[in-house]
Parts: sequence; structure tokens; C-alpha cells
Amino acid sequence: MKHLTVALRPGLVTLSVWTLVAMGPTTTAAQTPVTTPAQKATAQQVAQSGVPLSELAPDAPDHYRVKKGDTLWAISGVFLKRPWRWPELWGMNMAEIRNPHLIYPGQELHLVKKDGRAMLTTAKPVGSEGIQTVRVSPTSRVEPLLDSALPTLETRRIEAFLAEPIVVDEAGLAQAARIVATRELRVLLSRGDRAYARGPADKPLSLASGQPRDFRVFRNAVPLKDPESGAILGYEAQYIGNARLVAPEKAATPRTETKAAEEAVPASLEIVQSTEEMRVGDRLLPEPPREFPSYVPRAPETPVDGRVVSVYGSGVRFASQNQVVAINRGTRDGLEVGHVLQILTAGERVTDRTDPTRPTLRVPDERNGLMMVFRTFDRVSYALILEITDVVRVGDRLVNPR
Repeated sequence: MKHLTVALRPGLVTLSVWTLVAMGPTTTAAQTPVTTPAQKATAQQVAQSGVPLSELAPDAPDHYRVKKGDTLWAISGVFLKRPWRWPELWGMNMAEIRNPHLIYPGQELHLVKKDGRAMLTTAKPVGSEGIQTVRVSPTSRVEPLLDSALPTLETRRIEAFLAEPIVVDEAGLAQAARIVATRELRVLLSRGDRAYARGPADKPLSLASGQPRDFRVFRNAVPLKDPESGAILGYEAQYIGNARLVAPEKAATPRTETKAAEEAVPASLEIVQSTEEMRVGDRLLPEPPREFPSYVPRAPETPVDGRVVSVYGSGVRFASQNQVVAINRGTRDGLEVGHVLQILTAGERVTDRTDPTRPTLRVPDERNGLMMVFRTFDRVSYALILEITDVVRVGDRLVNPR
């Protein structure tokens, strides 16, 4: 019997456990049920079989030590021709696929090949018969903090976008609180300044328990239009900073026999940070919880046929590698963070000049590259362009990778 000894290092937290079997990556979060017999069978097959050896990259190593600065997508490319088959390489079931796939610098990854298939594990293979099981006595286990786990994509590429894009519907836009005044009637506000704001009549800004105190400040909510239908999918607001509520809003009270009338008093806000100067009329939305950028790269489970709506943060219609685009599919269409989509450049209409009748033809759509979804809203998602052979255009088609 082998025992595992774990030393406490800075940046780690200690968790009490009784047993540990080291068979693969650590996962967390709620389970997603598999309902139909067909889904259960598929999940079981995925969990047990791995990938065919033909799916491995030509120079896939037998062992790989995870380094600081690696990403799940990059490591997927080390082992696989098609990196979106990462869940199969790990033998993950349907529930695990939707959990953060936590891997840490310093971990050793081992490629196990058996019966024409391959699977990746963090446990060291024993000969060619199976996997070594590591067992511990009742003791303490340490887990790295989430911030030290490997992200799926380069954090510097998307970190700002995890905080910045704000997509709201028309009702949400109308109900957003607004800055109504500044101290000493200043025209522009920056970090450290005091601003005054009001919420909607039925929901004034309050310091009561459970009410938001941290807000994003935005302006110029631009409609995102579906390239196919022309319908407005939502409003993309320009993020300009953050503010914290320091004093609540007070409603006006009428005069009574014993008390004088009191005027309405707006809430007081402190500007915490700003990307540009703020002004009266800018809107406020509650700060959402911080998202940890680690998720499983994978193909969508259902067919996707979407379009590029816009290039984020610019007025241009073309995007290059490592840029972020908005697409016309969201959570209600089954899109999830980690989904990899194939970009198709629409085939142009041409005239067949070799035919006397000069018919008009449309050449086939061509594969242009891949993008990964990293943030989702109801009808819109944001994706990072991972690799392309040509520029990506607004209106380009997005489908399941092949």
C-alpha cells in the first residue's frame, strides 16, 4: 500500500478528507442529469472509452508536466488533432463535462494507450495493465486555490471581456439606475469622485440586506441585430467603470401637521474605477459575480447554426485572431462556455462564364477557423477567435466543428 503525503504550500487551502483515489482531474459544481437511455449510454461510452489513437496529434507525448502559463486549449492541442475532443481524452461523463476541469502547474499528465484507444490521466500507469491507485489514511488534503488552476484560454485575452460586455434587454435597460448629479456640479467624474444616482421608482437604491452595493457604470447601449432576421437580440452597453453605493436613496415625503415636507435625496456613490470619465446620464447595473475562466473545451452537444453579430469594442466589420466577437446564439439555444465553433466564410456568388447561358452560382462555404465561447447571455454570446486563415466578417456562419 502506498501513502500520499501532501505538504502545505503558500496559496493552498486545506480540506479534510478520508479517502482519495487519483484517477483524473478534480471537478466541482452541480451535476447535470442525463435523462434518456440514449444519453446515458453515450455518456457511459464517453466516460470509459477515450479517443481512437488516430485522433492523437502526430507527436503527442506519453507524459507532460503542466507549466505555469499553459492553457487547457494549448494542452489539448499537444495531445489531439482536434482539441475540442478534450472530454473524451479524459473519459469524462456528461455531468463532469459541465464542471470546471481543474488542472494545476506542476501536475504530471500521462497518456494511456490500450486496445486502440487513448486516455489522459494524472495517475501514473503501471506497466500496460492499468492505472496506479493512490490511497491515503484519514488526514488532510490540500487543494490549490481556484486562481492557481489552469485557465482554458489565455486570461489576458479575455479577462477584460469577462467584466466588460454588458448585454441587457429593453426592459433591463429601461429599469437601470442612472447618475443624476455630481458633487460641485462637475461635468465629468473619475476615480475617487462622488456621484448621485436614482433607481427606478419601484426599486430605489438601498443598503438593505441582499441589495446590490457594487455597480458597473455604462453608456451608449447599442442594439445587437441578428444578421439573419434583423431582430434586436439585446443591447450591448459600453462599460466605463465601477461604482460603490455608500448612502441609500431617500424618497420625498409630503408635509404633515407635525412635520415639514422633505425633498427626495438621491443615493451617494463612490467611483471605484473608470476607463473613461463619467457624466450625468450614465447608467448603473449590479456587478455580477466574478467568473472563473476554466471550463472544458468541447463541441456543442446539439447542432449549432449561428452568425457573427459584431466585433466587440470597435466599429469595424472584420475581426482577426485573438479578437472577441458577439454571436447570435445564447443560453436559450443551448450554448455554454467552452463550446468550440467552426467559422465558415460564406461562398460568393459567381457567374459561370464557361456556360453560354451564364448561370449564377454560389461557391461552397469554406472553413476559416475556430472560436470558443467564453461568456453567454440569453440570446447572445461572446467568443474568442482561436485560429483563422482569413479575416472573420460580420455575418460569417458558425457551426459545430468537424
